[in-house]
Amino acid sequence: MTPASAEATPLSPTETTTLDVGGMTCAACQANVQRALTRKPGVVDATVNLMTGEARVIFDPARISIPQLVSAVENVGYEAAPAPRNKPMAATFDTRDEMGATGTRAAVALACGGAAMALSMPVMASHAGAGPTAPALLWTLFGLTTFVMVWAGRRFYVSGARALFHGVPDMNSLVAVGTGAAFAFSVASTLFPAALIRAGVAPEVYYEAVVIILAFVLTGRWLEARARHQAATALQGLARLQPREALLSEDGGERAVPIEQVRLGQVVLVRPGGRIPLDGAVVEGHGDVDESVVSGESLPIAKAPSDLVTAGTLVSGGALFVRVTAEAGQDTLSRIVELMREAQLSRAPIQRLADRVSAIFVPTVLVLAVVTFVAWRVLGGPGAVGPGLAAAVAVLIVACPCAMGLAVPTAVLVATGRGSALGTLVKGGDALQRAAGLQTIVLDKTGTLTAGTPAVVDELVTGDRGELLSTAAAVERLSEHPLARAIVAYANTATDSAAQAFRSDTGHGVAAIVGGRPAFAGTLAWLGRQGTDVERPEIQAFAERAAAQGATVVGVAAAAAAGASPRLLGAFAIADTLRDTSAEAVEQLKAAGVRVVMLSGDRPQAAQAVGARAGIEEIVAGVPPAGKVAEIRKLQANGPVGMVGDGVNDAPALAAADVGFAMGTGTDVAVHAADVTLMRPDLRLVGVTLRLARAALAVMKQNLFWAFAYNVIAIPVAAGVLYPSLGILLSPTVASAAMALSSVSVVANSLRLRRVDLGL
Repeated sequence: MTPASAEATPLSPTETTTLDVGGMTCAACQANVQRALTRKPGVVDATVNLMTGEARVIFDPARISIPQLVSAVENVGYEAAPAPRNKPMAATFDTRDEMGATGTRAAVALACGGAAMALSMPVMASHAGAGPTAPALLWTLFGLTTFVMVWAGRRFYVSGARALFHGVPDMNSLVAVGTGAAFAFSVASTLFPAALIRAGVAPEVYYEAVVIILAFVLTGRWLEARARHQAATALQGLARLQPREALLSEDGGERAVPIEQVRLGQVVLVRPGGRIPLDGAVVEGHGDVDESVVSGESLPIAKAPSDLVTAGTLVSGGALFVRVTAEAGQDTLSRIVELMREAQLSRAPIQRLADRVSAIFVPTVLVLAVVTFVAWRVLGGPGAVGPGLAAAVAVLIVACPCAMGLAVPTAVLVATGRGSALGTLVKGGDALQRAAGLQTIVLDKTGTLTAGTPAVVDELVTGDRGELLSTAAAVERLSEHPLARAIVAYANTATDSAAQAFRSDTGHGVAAIVGGRPAFAGTLAWLGRQGTDVERPEIQAFAERAAAQGATVVGVAAAAAAGASPRLLGAFAIADTLRDTSAEAVEQLKAAGVRVVMLSGDRPQAAQAVGARAGIEEIVAGVPPAGKVAEIRKLQANGPVGMVGDGVNDAPALAAADVGFAMGTGTDVAVHAADVTLMRPDLRLVGVTLRLARAALAVMKQNLFWAFAYNVIAIPVAAGVLYPSLGILLSPTVASAAMALSSVSVVANSLRLRRVDLGL
């Protein structure tokens, strides 16, 4: 959360609920629902998402209840119900039923439209003076049109009338009024042609226009649903990764139980080819786990006892017994699903412009349609009633604000889905838009630029290397110090010599009897106090070289017998190693024009060494957590700042930054404080997020521009402003096709984000 976007905390406790909202079809619908909710006393904030059909409401339960929130939505003509708890994300984005039903109606309407066009040819000829129209033909067209309106287009009329009744007209209202007016005039021309002629009005019929309009609008809805389904495919797949059952291991056997019944500490068996049902730690078995669906890591990861595993990941080889560390709903996959749902409900700031326009757009269009009809009637006389009606209907149809409603949500949906597939979890449109404007990226050192675990980076051998490694491994194997573990891992040798009489001098070194002789490992100063000669030039040179790298030196010595002076066998330089991709990530950020700064609480010498290896020139070291916030504030004076960290001490800085990036391997506190979670420890994902955000913002702006431009150009043309000079008049049929194509073009433009090159 940025300081600028933070709102005052309400005095009374608030709750957040999600409502499923039915009947929304355009930006005006979204604005109507949002306005209805935010106007209710006790509602702190409401966010409505047209793409997901959901409304997230923050409210004061002491002043308003959930049933009252539902009533507020229903009172403006829409359906509403509390969203089921732990609603599967796959259900949120599953548009297959909608796509199928809408596609069937569109196909039937298009077939009827073709038939209506064929039947209308003689009618058009009669209007041109070729003779009277057979009544049977007109009644056939009447029946065909009535069928399409009642069966395929029923929703437009029911929802449109309801919205008009509640004083909040929407796209359905435009379609209903436009096609209803054309149908009513056609019926009057069919029943009372002579009366219309006596009144000076040509008895024209527009049955085929009504059918084609409904067919095109339905086709547009189907294409939108299809595009939404394509955009959400990756997210649906993510939500379906978690098995519904787990093999619970108990009493020497296994039994299948729903994952909701598995409790903390219980052990589950995952066979080869199976997916891990819940987060846990391996207690028995070895195997390879494909974590690409969660972290984006392409290569399987070898797992052994004590290694952590994540729900939804695939065991590609071996069988694992896993002790559960997170119950259903609290596991990593469930948290990702919930974060993604919240991301889709979060609006980008640029959306507010579309919301404000859409709120007044439909009523304005209704007025323009009336003005169009009146202008044609006044300027053209009685004979212009038919063309005037057609122009008014064209204005109503062409002005449907679907494209505006889809412009931003579709881009957010596709971008966050693409990011999730690559391993970067962006928490909504607001964070996405802010990330696009970042000018500075601040990187923590330990656990972010570096792996967070010490490793041997250099060695000095003063005698036999095999003796050095075996002695070091034997004496350090009994120590729990991180430096000791680094030495044991580096030595990677089995030794028959068991260390005895182990003792530790905390902060200095350890000693033991190895192979019947005293052995020591520790700082050079401590070894010197044990009688070891550490003042030799090569040893001091090694120590100076290690210090320049920010590394810690651990020497290893052994004595020939008890009481004899130890002889130095060698030494190790140990440091927190740079992640393999950190230097590349820094280079990519610089190439993108982003300023890179390291902010670390470590000593300056160590920070400078890591910064040099990573290619970072600006380094601020020795900074406590409170100081990190102050440094972020200072940098924000020159533009938006992003902060990348992983520890508890980074959480305040992550929250203070314009965009916080948390390493997914870091602490829960850091992850919750951040706007973006990197699902694997790869800093290149920061650059991926920035490029994705910039591309998404560009698409949002393109979508909004063309949505506005389309209406600005199309409405006057539909009204007939070009007819007197150029003879150009937009028919209702062409207007409906243009309206449908404008919506589809917005969705198609957003889908380009699935293919944009993000450099990974």
